[in-house]
Amino acid sequence: QVQLVESGGGSVQAGGSLRLSCVASGYTHSRYYMGWCRQAPGKGREGVATIDTDGRTYYEDSVKGRFTVSQDNANHTLYLQMNSLKPEDTAMYYCAVDRCWPGSWYSGGYWGQGTQVAVSS
Repeated sequence: QVQLVESGGGSVQAGGSLRLSCVASGYTHSRYYMGWCRQAPGKGREGVATIDTDGRTYYEDSVKGRFTVSQDNANHTLYLQMNSLKPEDTAMYYCAVDRCWPGSWYSGGYWGQGTQVAVSS
């Protein structure tokens, strides 16, 4: 059974940085890609960044050049380094196994508790 625990969110001013973490367990890590989704107030859950099983990364257009997804396979941890944050990045951020392809929308299924990011102008 997959378990995902996100952390690292917080409140920052525009231009600031945050590093999100996600500890994942309960599945074979080498067989699935990992991703980050976010859900802004009143909106759906959208894929933001993905890392595949070969370590290649993919990003939604609005975060390219600002966000970096990485993983530590030994510790089963996924990261999202977020720089140059903007108010429109304000959302609840979730990690996921085999989901959160950039630009795709998701609902249903298992999700962790997420971690809140708030960016003020």
